[in-house]
Amino acid sequence: MNLLQLIPFELNPWQWGALIFASICIGISKTGINGISTVAIPLFVLIFEAKPSTGVILPLLCLADLFAVIYYRRNAEWKYIFRLAPWALAGFALALIVERFIPARGFKILIGICILAGLLIMLWNDRPGVFRKTNGADGVNIPRGWWFSAIFGILGGFSTMIGNAAGPVMSVFLLSVRLPKISFIGTAAWFFLIINYLKIPLQFFAWHNISAKSLIFDLVMAPFVLAGAWAGILFVKKISEQQYRVLVYLLTVLASALLFL
Repeated sequence: MNLLQLIPFELNPWQWGALIFASICIGISKTGINGISTVAIPLFVLIFEAKPSTGVILPLLCLADLFAVIYYRRNAEWKYIFRLAPWALAGFALALIVERFIPARGFKILIGICILAGLLIMLWNDRPGVFRKTNGADGVNIPRGWWFSAIFGILGGFSTMIGNAAGPVMSVFLLSVRLPKISFIGTAAWFFLIINYLKIPLQFFAWHNISAKSLIFDLVMAPFVLAGAWAGILFVKKISEQQYRVLVYLLTVLASALLFL
């Protein structure tokens, strides 16, 4: 039996092309340019609708997370993961409550708002002065106070639950603490591995967005995710630290704009 015949979605060639491109972007985002997966998210939203798309894309993200952790397993800064993870669980709970009161279109707008909120927090944090302190070891300015991690943790948990859109939020946080690119990727990889795997039972039992049929579709897309993950590893070796930061900034802004179209 043709595997494609089992897929319940009627997709035209342009949609297949968009989804293949999106799957490659998911792989690249986990091992190379964090946040580029949010360029893929609007494509899944446009084809599958906002809420159902979260269940379709989640297994692909989990596959890419696993690949990234295997490769970057020794490069995580665990202190940042421990600061964010408890607040991310609070963001999960908030998303489950809010979901009951918003329409499908509202999901898409909320995803965009979450990303823009993260950018605004980063811009505020980049102002010199009162909310920052200097790390004497390397002279890097680090945001001060539990509130900073709490805001990003809740925002990340909320945005990842409603639309798998925490990539830009995590990018903003890690850019703010100015991690080197390899530590940036490794920390994000472990954080999302934990968070995305915790989301599976919620998506399956609470929102019923994951089914055998959607998993068949994910199986078809899996090779493209893995190809993207390998391309991300090769790409990040060729790009400088400054170029990496600028690219993450630009892709985060682009992802936000696409979600409001």
